Amino acid sequence: MRISAMTLLTAVLSSARAFVPATAKNLFGAKHALQSTTARSMATGRPPMPYDDDKMRFYALGTNLAIQVGGSVNMKTLLNKEEIDIVLEAFVDTIKEEMTVDPREVLTTYGPALNKLLGERTQSITDRIKQEGEDFIANFLDCNEDAIKTASGMVFCEMKKGDGKQPTIQSNVEVHYHGTLIDGTVFDSSVERGQTISFPLGGVIKGWQEGLQLMKEGGKATLVIPSDLAYGDAGSGDVIPPGATLKFEVELFKVN
Repeated sequence: MRISAMTLLTAVLSSARAFVPATAKNLFGAKHALQSTTARSMATGRPPMPYDDDKMRFYALGTNLAIQVGGSVNMKTLLNKEEIDIVLEAFVDTIKEEMTVDPREVLTTYGPALNKLLGERTQSITDRIKQEGEDFIANFLDCNEDAIKTASGMVFCEMKKGDGKQPTIQSNVEVHYHGTLIDGTVFDSSVERGQTISFPLGGVIKGWQEGLQLMKEGGKATLVIPSDLAYGDAGSGDVIPPGATLKFEVELFKVN
């Protein structure tokens, strides 16, 4: 949770480099810029920006910082609104050098307690997500008579029986897949991209390694994969939360 001054400075510089500096030819008066922003909003049907174009450059910098800092610690899931307000207050006081206490003393005194609290909250959220996954698997098995639960805890449900080669862990495979969280949120889909994908089976998550080896070319199956056979307590980026159970529809085209 602790953000070093160098980390913050790097984020600011990265944000600054992402924008083209204004020149004499593209400087507009505030009134003209506001009219331009409003006109674009009306043309696109999107809500108007909160400031004119000149000020929106700095608003964009703040947006980028929030995405980088907030996203890296999952603030909106770990903190409530009042707590986020306090975080923002400290950020503003620190960056403006208006703190009434020594920032280093704040970090030294309260940093360990903060880390402990965030660790407890993270574990609580992960445990809840895991339990929801277990409940989903139990319900899926109840609703699908053809589904089987393997010794590892993965669920395999054959949708179409294949009649070609059966892969091993050393195989390269070509597949179509559609991956969702248990609430139906799509996090990755070669089907939606309209292009199959090929990869060595030994290089993917354990649930895929096990599930694909139960299939044959031409087959299609649903795999429900608990977190310990997927991305575990770490999750994957902003898309797959820690402890998440994943559901895939996989069609096996070719085994090499």
